[in-house]
Amino acid sequence: MSAKAKPMQPEDALDPSRALVPSVQRVNEVRVSKGFWPKIRRTAARIPFTDQLVSVWFAARDPETPPAAKGIMLGALAYFVLPFDAIPDIFAGVGFTDDAAVIAAVVATLGANIRKRHRELARATLDGWKT
Repeated sequence: MSAKAKPMQPEDALDPSRALVPSVQRVNEVRVSKGFWPKIRRTAARIPFTDQLVSVWFAARDPETPPAAKGIMLGALAYFVLPFDAIPDIFAGVGFTDDAAVIAAVVATLGANIRKRHRELARATLDGWKT
């Protein structure tokens, strides 16, 4: 008799202790690949850390980024993409402060994996939107 696996809940994507579980990484990767660019386009003008978010996205998509770093980056990006979080994004002025804190923590701890080329790609992408 085999035990059924418990279905993954959305909050599992945000649980740091589960960030490196392969099934959680796959779910986060799908969520991020579907939701990242639409949300960035909607919010870029309102959040001052857009360049860091996009740099993390490029680093998470880079085949040279170590798998453990990718898992954590994808978890942070999933937190940004998902509509529910500690402080709902609809609250003007404070809605993205929790997202900023998560991204700042990722940049602080995994900054060595966010290469100059990721930052340059992010800047070029964002500059391309201005023209």
